[in-house]
Amino acid sequence: MRLDFLPSFVKRKGRITKNQEENLKFLSDLSIKNLKQIREEASNFSYCCLEIGFGNAEHLKFQALKNSDILFIGSEVYMSGIGTLIGAIKKHNIDNIRIFPDDIRILLDDEGGNIFDAVKILCPDPWPKERHHKRRLINNYFLRLLHKSMKDKGNLYISTDWENYAESIKKLLNDSTCFVRSEKFFLKKEHFTKFEQRGLDDGRNIFEFNYQTID
Repeated sequence: MRLDFLPSFVKRKGRITKNQEENLKFLSDLSIKNLKQIREEASNFSYCCLEIGFGNAEHLKFQALKNSDILFIGSEVYMSGIGTLIGAIKKHNIDNIRIFPDDIRILLDDEGGNIFDAVKILCPDPWPKERHHKRRLINNYFLRLLHKSMKDKGNLYISTDWENYAESIKKLLNDSTCFVRSEKFFLKKEHFTKFEQRGLDDGRNIFEFNYQTID
């Protein structure tokens, strides 16, 4: 099926270390291909949480180590970040992380039903140039994809350090018939990620959005 979206990233191997290359040999052991497979694996855990674009995996690793009863699905397209995560999984013997190494919209378009208790998207690519805004991940189409994969009252958390992206996200969520603002967090973040800290260091603010699904 050809999905109706523009790429929200430029997929490239990029700079990668020898250790990351070695770690990637284990990717097939940790990767998932569809929502059905996630549902089967999630049956062994109390909750299931999806993190989209985990970057260098620091936040995902931290949460997984602290919450062994939660199955974490990490989605990332950059091989360096995936290699780093696999290294952390091996080092700390983490058994509650699975990886989807492709555009998350391919996975979410699957007919797997309501699986995720929470979805976290930390600092998605802002595509700052106005002519590129159409490539931003967060739009109405994407919110509908998310909604159909999440459980009732599932938690959606998004952060960005770009003010005009924050304004767009706020409007989309407030106008959405799929999500409503919530004061209840699923695993509230305890520290800034590398990318959030970079934004702060550059003089930008971190804008956070915490919502839950509605029927």
